Amino acid sequence: MNNQTLKAFGENIQRLINKEDLSQHECYLMFKQILCHMQPDLHQGAFLAALTSKGETPQEIAGAWKAIVDYDTVKINKNLGRLVFENSGTGMDQLKTFNVSSAAGIVAAAHGVRLARHGSRALTSSCGTVDILESIGLNVSCDVSLVQKSIINTNIGLFNGMSHKIHQKSLARILSQIRFGSTLNIAASLASPYQATHALRGVFSQDIVEKVACVMKAIGYEKGLVVHGKDDHNEGGIDELSTIGESIVYEFSLDRNDACYSITPEDVGLTRTTYDKIASTGDIKKERVRFLEVISGKGHEECIDITCFNAGAILYTAGKTTDIQKGVHLSKEIIKSGKALKKLTQWICTQSDSHKKGVRQYIQVANKAHIENDVNQHIDECCG
Repeated sequence: MNNQTLKAFGENIQRLINKEDLSQHECYLMFKQILCHMQPDLHQGAFLAALTSKGETPQEIAGAWKAIVDYDTVKINKNLGRLVFENSGTGMDQLKTFNVSSAAGIVAAAHGVRLARHGSRALTSSCGTVDILESIGLNVSCDVSLVQKSIINTNIGLFNGMSHKIHQKSLARILSQIRFGSTLNIAASLASPYQATHALRGVFSQDIVEKVACVMKAIGYEKGLVVHGKDDHNEGGIDELSTIGESIVYEFSLDRNDACYSITPEDVGLTRTTYDKIASTGDIKKERVRFLEVISGKGHEECIDITCFNAGAILYTAGKTTDIQKGVHLSKEIIKSGKALKKLTQWICTQSDSHKKGVRQYIQVANKAHIENDVNQHIDECCG
């Protein structure tokens, strides 16, 4: 890198410090330099901190997203269907719950919603999407072709957002070195190898709900809900629809006007609970057992409720129900019927390594959750 390049990058950092917005193209070029490691680490960190401190505009987030897609994301070119869903959160929320989004996605997939999920490991805890699914046997180190196969054959697959097989240059390097929510968390969560058409996206702050929705519309999503959940007893929130307080929702669609509203557990027929009932223990061995208990319907009611709240929102957004409350009711029926557990088993069997090590690991965790008989029956049906 030459002095002129360093100087120009530094001048843009100073503009951000002075609360001046960058254009989408300017932000695109700066993120390109970060992803291609064309700037020293100090400049990279200073830029992310300055942009986050100023407050990102939708144009700046879109510029970051495009740079990640163009320079650091392996692509799937095959058409995976007319409606492909993505449900994930930005992470970096203050209150840590068990892995709600993964459980909700499995429930929705069991009712025919096709999900191309894009998740990552936890940065401030031990139980992110990738961590929990890897711990029960899913192959999270595979390339995009196996994920594509899983989406086609089972309606669900997971791209590991911190794998070099998905993002080949710098994303994992950068995310592993910072411990604050930044533009990168928002933009990177949107930068999947396959562009979904519909989404439920949780965000770490109420302040960015509308902003993220604007970005999603700009980059091609047809319909989506962007949500942030509150807690009645804590200042922090969660990147999920909440059963411990009200949630802020921004809904957008190509065929109707945008709407921003609040929704409570009571609005969809659920009982409000407290954070301690859904909080993550931080222990991956405990969390994976709890995850299987929820999917099988044998978990605590509070964990099943928040799973169904979010799964219900997916079913609604995907057009499977006419409102979220009906989606919640349907989600409970899906879990109760055993279809969610069967879908998870089918997913593990498909997005697994060639030696089926993951399936054996799945059985071991099922034993600890006391659902081994159901799981073995589903394995016989799904894995042959």
